[in-house]
Amino acid sequence: MYLREMTPNDAENVYKLNLDWDNIKYTGDKPFSSIDEAKEFIENYDHYKTYGFGRWAVIGKESNVFIGWCGLKYTPEIDEYDIGFRLFKKHWNKGIASEAAKACIDYGFNKIGFTRIVGRAMLENVGSIRVLEKIGLVYLEDYNFEGESGVIYEIKKPKCQ
Repeated sequence: MYLREMTPNDAENVYKLNLDWDNIKYTGDKPFSSIDEAKEFIENYDHYKTYGFGRWAVIGKESNVFIGWCGLKYTPEIDEYDIGFRLFKKHWNKGIASEAAKACIDYGFNKIGFTRIVGRAMLENVGSIRVLEKIGLVYLEDYNFEGESGVIYEIKKPKCQ
């Protein structure tokens, strides 16, 4: 697989990805109401231009098929960088989320210069927590995710890098 910026041509896949309740039930996100709404979201997504990174499309290398998205997000209100990922269910449990998220962590540390990245998950989202642990994040603290129990994991850039 490889990662690339999402484009308006990805709108139908992004729309379908968010239609699946299993993909969004732990995120607080609502499904897009239409492909056009997903396209508008992508067209207005400013992380690539503003920060030089963002949530990237995960594409099958040989098939050139949209698998999902993975990437980094900056939240200026709390001055925090986080890792996130979402894949179509048929691609779960194949190591793709871990591979993509690890590449994003490495990019954040080695290309952008981050010193710390967090991952947030609802406590019930054991799959995402397992990915966070697999890519080297460690439990930091509990948090309230809109009334639901959540956890924050973190990874700090090793001193030798």
